[in-house]
Amino acid sequence: MQSSAVPELAHTHTRPIHWLATATAVAGVVAFSSLLQPGAATAAQPDAPETKSAPVHMTPPDPAAVTFPIECGPVKAVVQKRASGDLDGDGRPETVAVVHCDSPMGTPPDGVYVLTRDTDGGKPRVVATLLDPKDGTTVSDFAVRDGAVTATLLGYSSADVPRCCPDEKSDVKWRWHGGSFVRSAPAGARSV
Repeated sequence: MQSSAVPELAHTHTRPIHWLATATAVAGVVAFSSLLQPGAATAAQPDAPETKSAPVHMTPPDPAAVTFPIECGPVKAVVQKRASGDLDGDGRPETVAVVHCDSPMGTPPDGVYVLTRDTDGGKPRVVATLLDPKDGTTVSDFAVRDGAVTATLLGYSSADVPRCCPDEKSDVKWRWHGGSFVRSAPAGARSV
């Protein structure tokens, strides 16, 4: 029998109580993190020369009535943030929704979608994808103002960066121009 130079330690043998303690700790972290979620985004759009005010009787499209083009597997897609305003100057409000998969752990990437409804006020539908979840970024600040969508995007410089800790940050703006949404970086945009 060969003896080890390192004494046998009691904590190196897993027992059911160790697994129970670990599961309890993980459940506590998940429960606590769900309390720290950011509140719903609110945005107001003041009248701007390039946009028309929406008539009072026109209600913005409701994201709850839309199926978003995002693959979530066994979990559902959730609207994390939303804001409304007239983005194309037609006098009818559009809704912009930040959506991600309802993952129990990790930081799922966001998609940003523009919703509208037909002139007859029909069912809301997705008309544009401003940010595809496949890009792997998340949205922190988000607003609809002066006919534009602004957001701060958090991303990763490489696959080696842990998904908990984005190391890139950029401010972006989308504005309706020439029949489509054009993405730009507003003045003062920054990157980490």
